[in-house]
Amino acid sequence: MCDLYFVFFIVFIAFVFEFINGFHDAANSIATIVATGVLKPLTAVLWAAFFNFIAFMVFHLSVANTFGVGLVNPTEITPYVIFSALSGAIIFNLITWYFGIPASSSHALIGGLMGAVLAQSGWHNLEWLGLGKTFVAILISPALGILLSITLVKLLRAVFKEKRKHFDRHFQLFSSALLSLGHGGNDAQKTMGIIALLLLSSGLISDFHVPFWVMMSCSVVMGIGTLAGGWRIVKTVGEKITKLTPETGAAAETGSAFVLFIATYLGIPVSTTHIVTGSVTGVGLQQGWKAVNWQVLKRITISWMLTIPCSGFFAAGFIWVHSAFFV
Repeated sequence: MCDLYFVFFIVFIAFVFEFINGFHDAANSIATIVATGVLKPLTAVLWAAFFNFIAFMVFHLSVANTFGVGLVNPTEITPYVIFSALSGAIIFNLITWYFGIPASSSHALIGGLMGAVLAQSGWHNLEWLGLGKTFVAILISPALGILLSITLVKLLRAVFKEKRKHFDRHFQLFSSALLSLGHGGNDAQKTMGIIALLLLSSGLISDFHVPFWVMMSCSVVMGIGTLAGGWRIVKTVGEKITKLTPETGAAAETGSAFVLFIATYLGIPVSTTHIVTGSVTGVGLQQGWKAVNWQVLKRITISWMLTIPCSGFFAAGFIWVHSAFFV
């Protein structure tokens, strides 16, 4: 059994990542509802934090299981590999947050885990079936967000017609709650899986499972992170991609929530950031091609392409430093 103090330290680092995940990805839950004026910023983050927190009581831990044993060979995982993976993801998250770029905390953690395992023990310890499903989801989920949001805008306009304005504001409260619930369900489970993998690799549990204290603590920390707000990214998602109304905001949130619910049910770790950005783009396209700020989307897309390799490189760097100076 490894040094318990080091294990506790890595659990703390995992909570730091979860907190950053909360405020970095809070934009996904609140950007549209703040941009449309349905809720004030403080009320919006309280609303989102509550549904982020209760998500662990709604969803099965299929994403946590995928993250724990479906992406890499768990027998090759050491506590330092997990520390390196988390550190690489945190560094990338902080860089993108500073520049107000809505990159994916989920993919940063996947990249960090891949980079650490590659540097530690090689390609053959990556689980390509699980990674393949994740990479396919990277491509499909934003496209689904676009299609669903376009469809929902048309549906709302056809069904409610002149009564839309009053309905849209109430419906956006509901859709924002669904999105926050989906975000908490998919994103919080990734850190749960990482901590459970840490406990397994350090000999503190004999088989892979997520203890209740891990479920509860990750949910609390993500909720607190959401309360901190990610205002740089909120502005990018809510204002810079396209102009939103309560109607289009509700459509974007509902489409995003639907994709998240399906992915969580299937145990696929997806990016809330990618899905919401796709959905917001979709409702913008309803107003015409010129209604979307393609320069902002170009910058966001480049950051998406860099997320996994950059996070992986940072994580691998920690492994190389450890190998060079401490082994």
